[in-house]
Amino acid sequence: PEVRLRLEVGPNAAVHSPLAVQNGFLHMLVHSYTAEIFMSFLTNLGPFLEDEIIPEVIPMEIEVVDAKITLKDDSPRVYPTSPGPLPITLAVDHIIVKRRDDGVFCLTVLQEQKAPVECVLAAPAAGTRGLQLKEVPELQRELQTTKIALAEANMDKARLLQEVRKYNPLFQL
Repeated sequence: PEVRLRLEVGPNAAVHSPLAVQNGFLHMLVHSYTAEIFMSFLTNLGPFLEDEIIPEVIPMEIEVVDAKITLKDDSPRVYPTSPGPLPITLAVDHIIVKRRDDGVFCLTVLQEQKAPVECVLAAPAAGTRGLQLKEVPELQRELQTTKIALAEANMDKARLLQEVRKYNPLFQL
């Protein structure tokens, strides 16, 4: 993972906003970040973010590229035999969060521009039909997405088999 921070203060920060000259401008880039977070962490984070004093507004831009955050529920189970809730995965390709001079946060989602599909003629033995080839990075992304989906499906299958075998220990597929 890569994190970059840049804080600009003074006359050069006027490019970003008028308030940035006085309070500064913060630019943060997070690239290729992967994390697993428990839901109890998020619920207990609230008191730390509350404050009675309104802080100075610092204009900022937070850019997140290729990030994956998995939220896991670690709360006590209602039924001890249940497998529990499934983790939630938040995948972010490219998103920008901006804070304006008035303190409002704006969210911008950037769509990735897909490269044009190339058409390559096959060998003469295969005829004159063309083969469509995608770029290697796009194929790697698709492969990774498929691997993750397969792993999640296998976990679901194992969880369901475990639940069925509680009621019928001799059950076989």
